[in-house]
Amino acid sequence: MDDSNARLVAALLEARQRHCFPPDVRRAAPEFVSQVLGLLFPHFAERLECTAAAVRRDVTTVEASLHRLRETLMPLYPDINASIPARFMERLPELYDWLRQDSQAIFEADPAARTVDEVILTYPGFLAIAIFRVANALHTLGFPLLPRLLTEYAHQRTGVDIHPGATIGRRFVIDHGTGVVIGETTLIGNNVKLYQGVTLGALMVEKALADKKRHPTIEDDVVVYANATILGGETVVGRGSIIAGNAWLTQSIPSYSVVTRRSEVRARGADGAMDAIEFHI
Repeated sequence: MDDSNARLVAALLEARQRHCFPPDVRRAAPEFVSQVLGLLFPHFAERLECTAAAVRRDVTTVEASLHRLRETLMPLYPDINASIPARFMERLPELYDWLRQDSQAIFEADPAARTVDEVILTYPGFLAIAIFRVANALHTLGFPLLPRLLTEYAHQRTGVDIHPGATIGRRFVIDHGTGVVIGETTLIGNNVKLYQGVTLGALMVEKALADKKRHPTIEDDVVVYANATILGGETVVGRGSIIAGNAWLTQSIPSYSVVTRRSEVRARGADGAMDAIEFHI
């Protein structure tokens, strides 16, 4: 081996040793969330056995998987609390209740939905919400890394990017879903509806603001239509407000407001030419 290859091998070895994350975690994250959703909803189960013994077996499988993930991450995160798997399992009944409310809200909001089962089986918005709620439960319990792996898996599957640290209330609706982004410190109330392309983001992206509230607050009963952008940790969208498609919002608005995007309609020139158009977002 010549000197250049020797230097390359040494540099790559150092990189591997410095960032030695077990590949099993990356592969296990989708498997784990599939087990959880299959336990809660038979729609996601690889096999359907409607007996108490089968449910007990699946409960044991989910908890054992979380214990294995904890053991795998222990060399990198030695402070993972041993009680987290059991505490996560205790939260599953409430998590199921919230997801049933989410699926019902999506069904009620979409005239194209024929049944709640159709929503659970086919709607990417519901899948993204379901994976988020699993990840958020683990995040609030203090389980490292896995919540981010779960929400990134949801991002890959659905096009919806929700940070596991976001706070999202009951009966949450994401319609269509593709391109939705919800930042870490976002607060979302109950009965909120988001359409595709909505961004709930930070007004400024600076590392020094990592521990600050950077993302907006969306109060109860708000509807945010497609491709609207709402930015800033101090921005509050008051209860019952409607944000029109393509709106750009960086300041708070009172309850029951309507925010629109200005559109201009004018005749084209006789020769069919169009002057330069200034777009307002």
